[in-house]
Amino acid sequence: MNKTLIVTNDFPPRPGGIQAFLHSMALRLDPSRVVVYASTFKRSRAGYEETARFDDEQPFTVVRDRSTMLLPTPRVTRRAVELLREHGCGSVWFGAAAPLGLMAPALRRAGARRLVATTHGHEAAWAQLPVSRQLLRRIGEGTDVLTYLGEYTRSRIARALTPEAASRMVQLPPGVDEKTFHPGSGGDSVRERLGLSGRPVVVCVSRLVPRKGQDTLIRAMPRIIAEVPGTVLLVVGGGPYLGDLEKLAAATGVEHSVRFTGAVPWEELPAHFGAGDVFAMPCRTRRGGLDVEGLGIVYLEASATGLPVVAGDSGGAPDAVLQGETGWVVRGGAPEEAADRVITLLKDPALRARMGERGREWVVERWRWDMLAEQLKALL
Repeated sequence: MNKTLIVTNDFPPRPGGIQAFLHSMALRLDPSRVVVYASTFKRSRAGYEETARFDDEQPFTVVRDRSTMLLPTPRVTRRAVELLREHGCGSVWFGAAAPLGLMAPALRRAGARRLVATTHGHEAAWAQLPVSRQLLRRIGEGTDVLTYLGEYTRSRIARALTPEAASRMVQLPPGVDEKTFHPGSGGDSVRERLGLSGRPVVVCVSRLVPRKGQDTLIRAMPRIIAEVPGTVLLVVGGGPYLGDLEKLAAATGVEHSVRFTGAVPWEELPAHFGAGDVFAMPCRTRRGGLDVEGLGIVYLEASATGLPVVAGDSGGAPDAVLQGETGWVVRGGAPEEAADRVITLLKDPALRARMGERGREWVVERWRWDMLAEQLKALL
């Protein structure tokens, strides 16, 4: 692998799925051959201190820009070129193709021999709007490879590219650490601590935003409770939608059957997955297709933990489910469909076990970090 400059806005300690993806990949590359150029997480004393501690713990070099959002401006492009030359990097990996991939021509002129840009859900939205569509086309022309999460994102992004650039697209989804997410991850201790022992638990682990569909689950709960008494919905995660969800639970009359944990440290997430009998996140597409699920790594983390999953049909979420084998995909925003599938699973322990076992097998076969990191090394 060439020594690689990773250029990204999405890097810890900033939280999020893309951030975890990039960090997990970077940790599996040769640290002597990686330099990260990233934005600053928070412009505050506490934010700077948190970021400095994180960067000091990394086995590779991390260089922070003074801004909290890298954009392909002349100043940022000059700094990226300086780092490329200073560290003798032959490759560049843009953690998110849009908009940072617009720097690709300048970095190639500066000596980069290989330019790889990773796309996520937001590039699929870019492909729908005239101006951003043209910018995405330029990114495709300026890089050697655009990676994609799954068939949904590939098909939409490819329409904005030249045929030649589209032919160079390669799948590179996020992976799952099957040694961290596994059936014995500590779910019983979480259940005991939360007072849920002996009760059926539907768990949803995600950021609390409207797209994810926690509100759909709350609306489904009256019927679920009627069919499977004592069921609890465990909502794990923080986000701006929390207040609305709490009000909805009260208005629906299920506030005593919905538990909100708030944000949970990453190292505690496997145990929270394990606290569930069923994982459900019936995500939906919003804003005319501009707010869409790119893949939904949480479905795969749940599968690795041995849980059957109920997913929404937004964007690439179905790519993370083997329909009828590891779980089911339902229409996002359809409480009755979510309730049907959840009830079926809660009433049938053998079915839950069968889907959970198949889900873990699939993760080990197809979605392991070490396999995906080898693909990235080859691309670079």
